[in-house]
Amino acid sequence: MKGRKIIITGATGMVGSNVLHECIQSSEIGHIISFVRKSTGLSHSKLQEVVLPDFLDYSAQVNLFKEVDIVYFCIGVYTGAVSKERFKEITVDYTIAFADMLKAHSPQARFCFLSGAGADRSEKSSMIFAKTKGMAENYLLSHLKNAHSLRPAYIYPVEPRKEPNFSYRLFRGLYPLFKCLGKNASIPSTDLAKAMFYVGLKGADLDIFENKDMLDFLERI
Repeated sequence: MKGRKIIITGATGMVGSNVLHECIQSSEIGHIISFVRKSTGLSHSKLQEVVLPDFLDYSAQVNLFKEVDIVYFCIGVYTGAVSKERFKEITVDYTIAFADMLKAHSPQARFCFLSGAGADRSEKSSMIFAKTKGMAENYLLSHLKNAHSLRPAYIYPVEPRKEPNFSYRLFRGLYPLFKCLGKNASIPSTDLAKAMFYVGLKGADLDIFENKDMLDFLERI
């Protein structure tokens, strides 16, 4: 099969679905493995959708981790949607389990991690989002040779959706104001996906991409 082999997680989410679209449209991507919790029904000649019962156990998927070129790790959960323990499991433990399997079978693969603005690599923040994203970043950057963390600020949903809570409904209404605040304040979901896709495809000098870094990167490609 010609083209790069990639694995994507979180392809049913706002960002991951756009990254998946970029992969499907790209002639440089030949094989897409998408790990999902339940089948989406999506079908494409490049796409191999794998329903995974446990994102902490990849023992049955060892062969899929061989000769991987790029990973787009977009798994996430909204703050407040689950308990703090479950939030840490999804954000940190899922990431570690995947990274360990990737390192064992495709250590050369480029790993693109969907993090967030304010990720705290001191791991001392009282905010569960900042602390756990920092923990995940620390593990990835210390255990993988070719990892990049993307830290978006407010992500504007380009495609209409039902917002998960009041804060997101408020932020959507305030987006024109965010746009006026410059490159550090917000990024459209499609631009974030493009930045993530091209960091994986082309590589980059930065390990950590803040919001402005992603927008600047898109202007250069």
